[in-house]
Amino acid sequence: RDLRMSRGLGDVYKRQLMHELGIVMQVVDQVEQVAEENSVSQVRRVNMEIGEVSGVVPELFTDCFHWAKKRTQHLREAELEIILLEGVSYCQDCKGTYKTTDYAKECPHCGSRRTYLLTGNEINIRDIEVT
Repeated sequence: RDLRMSRGLGDVYKRQLMHELGIVMQVVDQVEQVAEENSVSQVRRVNMEIGEVSGVVPELFTDCFHWAKKRTQHLREAELEIILLEGVSYCQDCKGTYKTTDYAKECPHCGSRRTYLLTGNEINIRDIEVT
């Protein structure tokens, strides 16, 4: 029984790891392309903005980035900085905003569920530093 549960958790970890790896590979490809187009010899740092409700696990993203950068021309020595963006939702009824991770879809001000996410699901390359 414990073995089956461990295997199930391993499957979840593998799926999450593949999710992050796919995103990292897109980021690496985009940064490599920008470096090529601008005759950059080396990228020193990649600054990412990742929303706290984006579905990305920063620790796994970082691990995948360090694995992927070794297979590039311009990112081999690059550092990664992740800026975590807070999830903020907006209530259409009372016009208030609130922290999404604390209250999910229900507005803490008026109890309405007519809400939507303003920020927090982003995955952006904010900028890169080059040599």
